[in-house]
Amino acid sequence: MSQSTFVTSEEAQVAARSRENLQTEDDQKMRPPRSTQVLPVVSVSAGRLPAQAGPRQGDAEGRHLLRRGGRLLGNDRGASVRHQLHRRLRAGPRWRWARLSPSNARSRSNVDDDGTVALTSDCQTFVTARGYGGVPVSEAERGFPLAYSMVVHKNAPMVERILHAIYAPHNVYCIHYDQKSSPAFRRAAQNLARCLPNVFIASKLESVEYAHISRLNADLNCLSDLLRSEVKWRYVINLCGQDFPLKSNGELVSELKQLNGSNMLESSRPSKLKRRRFSFRHELKNVPYEYRRIPVKTAAPKDAPPHGIEVFIGSAYFVLSRNFVEHVSSSRVAKDFLAWSADTYSPDEHFWASLVRVPGVPGHVARSEADISDLRSKTRLVKWNYLEGNLYPACTGEHMRSVCIYGAAELRWLLNYGHWFANKFDPRVDPVLIRCLEEKLMEKRN
Repeated sequence: MSQSTFVTSEEAQVAARSRENLQTEDDQKMRPPRSTQVLPVVSVSAGRLPAQAGPRQGDAEGRHLLRRGGRLLGNDRGASVRHQLHRRLRAGPRWRWARLSPSNARSRSNVDDDGTVALTSDCQTFVTARGYGGVPVSEAERGFPLAYSMVVHKNAPMVERILHAIYAPHNVYCIHYDQKSSPAFRRAAQNLARCLPNVFIASKLESVEYAHISRLNADLNCLSDLLRSEVKWRYVINLCGQDFPLKSNGELVSELKQLNGSNMLESSRPSKLKRRRFSFRHELKNVPYEYRRIPVKTAAPKDAPPHGIEVFIGSAYFVLSRNFVEHVSSSRVAKDFLAWSADTYSPDEHFWASLVRVPGVPGHVARSEADISDLRSKTRLVKWNYLEGNLYPACTGEHMRSVCIYGAAELRWLLNYGHWFANKFDPRVDPVLIRCLEEKLMEKRN
């Protein structure tokens, strides 16, 4: 199926207008963090558990609840099931709930990273225990290898779980970790690459700043390395540390084949608000917010994009064909556009969306064709709080900068919507949902 067949529906138009009207840069990018957040932590009296194992008794009881009311997920009673589940988890003898400051949360993350370092210190034990050596692969999958660019910076246990969920021995995986990541996180990522022959660390690492060109460069570094890989992959997919797959490798291959060489990503015409991101020069400055340093708009206008490129906007997420990536890597147009984008805001959200509209590129989408919104692009399923109750059911987890961190009651909705990946997930918000998705993907593998 060519991407040109995706026509913006009435719902997609409503979503696009709502996002433009209600989501400002201040709300989405620069809101100061809350001073505290609720996270599950191991009880001091109970001793420490492996980070990825979670509360074993609570999880077993949680799975029983989800199965008993199982078909409740996704309907009106789904929320009550979740409330029952989390009451049980909170009351469990091995876990308690506490209110953590951001600094304590970072300390907790460092402890989790140390646990992943220990888990991966003995490769043979790690590979055997986690089942990396026994992943079943069909002939259709083997003949259609995939590549992944994983740009991550924290929470090593979650990164390993994402890798485990998408892993196949014939695919290839590039991990880019931030130069600012903790030593334990870097060591955990290096151990993953040491233990798995088709996983490697990007040859060039960026110090990634939010909404800055460094985020786009991190993906480009991985893409460059992946093109040099011996694996002749057909498509490349980029992921971050709060994504999770909704399809098995076999299902993904089946759907990617239907693209017939086209790409899957968002590409829409920008609003006046979004045009400010690339119409004025931005400078990286220190700010008293969560991200510490972000690009700030100046009064200096930018020149028009080179080579007559029309700027479209989308997201940082993509599924790109090998032919498209090879073309971009050697294209003077792409190189000049990248240089022009260096002082814009969130260039990763317009770079790919614009290049796919350039005439002559592999998988080209004509500029005259309809917008490809996040509801039409299967790359990532994201819930925005101002569209809940309209385009999709309410979030049952928590919100972070207008984006839902999913809860267990959304399991059926996530699996049935049709997208390939979703964002955001956090085991500290809901450990049961991720475990359920893992089990579901394992069932599909077998």
